Amino acid sequence: MATIVVPPPDKEPWPTLGPSVCAFIEGNLVHGPGDLLGESVILSEELRAWIYRMYEVEPEFLFVGTGRGRRKERNPQSCRRRFRRVALSLRKGSSKTEIAAWIAACELHEDGPVRCVGFENGKPIPGPVSDPYIPMIAASEEQTEELAYGALRRILEISRLSADFDIGLDRITRIGGDGKAEAVSTSPKARDGARTTFQHADETHWFTLRHLKDGWRNMLANLPKRQMSDAWALETTTAPEPGSGSVAEATMDYAIELAKQADPSRARLFFFHREASPHHDLTTDDGLRAAILEASGPYIAAWSDIDGIVDAFREPDADLAYLERVWLNRCVQATEKAFDVLQWGRLADVTRVIPEGAPITIGFDGSRFDDATALVGSLLPDRHQFVIGLWERPANVEHWEVPIDEVDAAVADAFETWNVLRMYCDPPKWESYVSKWAGAYGDKRVVEWWTNRRKPMAYAIRAFTEGMMGGEISHDGDKRLAAHMGNACRMHTGLRDEEGQPLWVLRKDRPDSPHKIDLAMAAILSDEAARDCVAEGLVPTMGWVPV
Repeated sequence: MATIVVPPPDKEPWPTLGPSVCAFIEGNLVHGPGDLLGESVILSEELRAWIYRMYEVEPEFLFVGTGRGRRKERNPQSCRRRFRRVALSLRKGSSKTEIAAWIAACELHEDGPVRCVGFENGKPIPGPVSDPYIPMIAASEEQTEELAYGALRRILEISRLSADFDIGLDRITRIGGDGKAEAVSTSPKARDGARTTFQHADETHWFTLRHLKDGWRNMLANLPKRQMSDAWALETTTAPEPGSGSVAEATMDYAIELAKQADPSRARLFFFHREASPHHDLTTDDGLRAAILEASGPYIAAWSDIDGIVDAFREPDADLAYLERVWLNRCVQATEKAFDVLQWGRLADVTRVIPEGAPITIGFDGSRFDDATALVGSLLPDRHQFVIGLWERPANVEHWEVPIDEVDAAVADAFETWNVLRMYCDPPKWESYVSKWAGAYGDKRVVEWWTNRRKPMAYAIRAFTEGMMGGEISHDGDKRLAAHMGNACRMHTGLRDEEGQPLWVLRKDRPDSPHKIDLAMAAILSDEAARDCVAEGLVPTMGWVPV
């Protein structure tokens, strides 16, 4: 599918302030940083269509009943915005930031035609927002100032509206003092309590860290505080990487679920995503060019260097997965990622219950300071995995230590609840506790399994991956485990197997990365223990007897 539009256009168009907003943009604003800096805006038909959808409002009257009983009644929601959230998912180089800046300028100006104040002859009457507050956020404060807020500031500085604003480095106010747009902190508490009227999040495929996701969640929660102002949020992004756990990925998943509903027309989210459909042959220049054109759409393609994009794909060191994601706007997993997160998602079985006394194995991967500790179980003999515990450093906490007593209690509870046949533990910094558990539960049940042994670890990962791709493994659908699986990257060891195939182990995306992989490591250890138990005949291939 080349596009996802939720909700799809109705047969009868909704009332919209779109014409007034488009006229305001073209009559007052200019292009921002780039080749067209300072030039007047001429909106394309496609961009007009998006703005028309963004500014749809509830009609003055509703028709109820059918046939002869059909009658017109006044709509109690008349004039209210149809959508509380809008998300545009477009390929790289689509001027998403500039579009958002134009919208923010309209929302901020004292004459911005951005709210419906009544109807005349069935058409909505536009009016401005009283005392608007517009926070603008990106993946870092530097990006916010350079991208979303930076574009708005530059556009207003050189537009005919510049005299109407007091324009600063990190905030813009109406000249009279009321109303403000600003670049905001990404801390989740920084925007808690803000009385937002419009807000923008830029490039939300980069919103993968907990504090970014929490910050945007808090900002969305602020929208109902200004009921009279009919607050709303705009999200602009490129296609998210599957399994990244980003805000963009969550928004797309939500849109797809809305599309499955019986009446998606009542959704409060307008979502537009366009990508290259799968039939293009990317190995040929003609096929690749056609894919880029489709992902671009006529408006974006008209001023894009299509041949230059094709050339980027043909560079000898090109990261084809990355290029496919950003230029074809496809949700493609990065080349260096260790696991197929889409396949992992297909293996979820949330209906499974692990009965007391069931034979299981446990994988333990731990840290003591500033990282995470994880426990994952595997039900035997069918390799169904479930999260027993995760202790992860909270966001915005500089110095943190794993609550050792909680981990110790979780291990004790697991051994009391289930028939733990084997527990494989990566021991660094936990040697004393691994010895304690071996003494309590038996040194044949609690085993040190050092993950820094590259060859055994590489073979364990390979067996786990083969079981995952073959559908032999299932799991409980825990989102934290899915995130850690998605975070894991390949690190080549320089070793090869007997057939000459390269062996690789897991790593973070960078040494100091906040993206954790501890649950993935624990899952692999748990599965290795499960396969060893089956190979040693410690569990029957069918059925089990509670102990």
